[in-house]
Amino acid sequence: QGESRRRHIAVIGDGALSGGMAFEAMNHGGATRELDVLVILNDNEMSISPPVGALSHYLTRLLLGRFYGTAKALSERLLKHLPGLLALSRRLEEHVKGMLTPSTLLVVLGKQRSDIVAITAAMLGPTGLDKFEKQFPERTIDVGIAEQHAVTLAAGLACEGMKPVVAIYSTFLQRGYDQLIHDVALQNLPVTFAIDRAGLVGADGATHAGAYDIAYLRCLPNMSLLAPSDEDECRQMLYSAFLHEGPAAVRYPRGRGPGVAVRRDLSALPWGKAQIRRAGKGVVLLAFGSMLAPALVAAEALNASVVNMRFIKPLDSVLLRQMANTHEAMVTIEEGSRSAGAGAAVAEALSEMGLVKPIRMMGLPDRFIDQGDVSALLASCGLDAKGIQEQVKQWFAPYLKTIEVETEPSPALKA
Repeated sequence: QGESRRRHIAVIGDGALSGGMAFEAMNHGGATRELDVLVILNDNEMSISPPVGALSHYLTRLLLGRFYGTAKALSERLLKHLPGLLALSRRLEEHVKGMLTPSTLLVVLGKQRSDIVAITAAMLGPTGLDKFEKQFPERTIDVGIAEQHAVTLAAGLACEGMKPVVAIYSTFLQRGYDQLIHDVALQNLPVTFAIDRAGLVGADGATHAGAYDIAYLRCLPNMSLLAPSDEDECRQMLYSAFLHEGPAAVRYPRGRGPGVAVRRDLSALPWGKAQIRRAGKGVVLLAFGSMLAPALVAAEALNASVVNMRFIKPLDSVLLRQMANTHEAMVTIEEGSRSAGAGAAVAEALSEMGLVKPIRMMGLPDRFIDQGDVSALLASCGLDAKGIQEQVKQWFAPYLKTIEVETEPSPALKA
């Protein structure tokens, strides 16, 4: 800006220091003339998973001098007498999840197959891989906050005949998108992605919301994308994706599920096949993943049909054609970005089949959604049972007027 010589200060966490952007910035800054910059390393010992890697080990040795050790011991002795402050000084991460994490499955299969390798990026506990690590430490790899490396490492292992499973948050997979395209999808490698925190995430807010994985994954050639509607289906889908000879991703929400009993046996789902969950008239609700439960409730008041779509890619084009030919209108419902999402995929499929049918898409709006109670946030987006019912009535009232509402719940809903 033509100003006089200035001084710059950058504060960076020890976890982020291992990421590629930090080295890119230092490489740039070190080659810039007359740049006066101070980099402050903020090691606050608040990582979710234990720090890993050579850089972390070096920094630990650097800091564990006599002064540092003495000061740390003194502070711990003081905090023992102040339990309230001690509790505030520790960060807790939610480990109990309603929707089944891949850990229980990655353990069952790990005993049967020696070619399974679990990979995560500094999220062992939150993704549930800590359970797998306890039994198979030599086949568990935590690369630290380095998602690009995690994806390419999985691709390299797959090239050598291994079966890597990458457990990662939806929002963090965005960092490894280039590697996802060029290293995995382009080579059609059998890498399984267990995508946690798909959809809204409550208190974690917009930075952690998994709103865009459907849009950025379904456009990739060779990539398959699955969305389970309950705990048992999540388990079976992860198993199905693992057996698939190609890249496949299973997206599931954070910390909640409808409470369905989980079967002990594992069975692969019919690949690319949806499931009719309620037979109604006039309007069909095409529900993806977590939206099946509210769709079934809304359908009772509308006497609408409900399809558990299961697969976002590949879509069940045969069942889509059947629903289009037997209903007056269609509504897609997803806990993901409405723009370029699963609903758009349905519209594209109908267009390719030459079918013209009134269709409306329900999903997350074209804005960033702040933190809050997940149920309240979904309701604000019209993605609860009441919101679905009201919007369908508003859009397709002519098709609903002649429908007689059932007084008893349907057998499908009871089941």
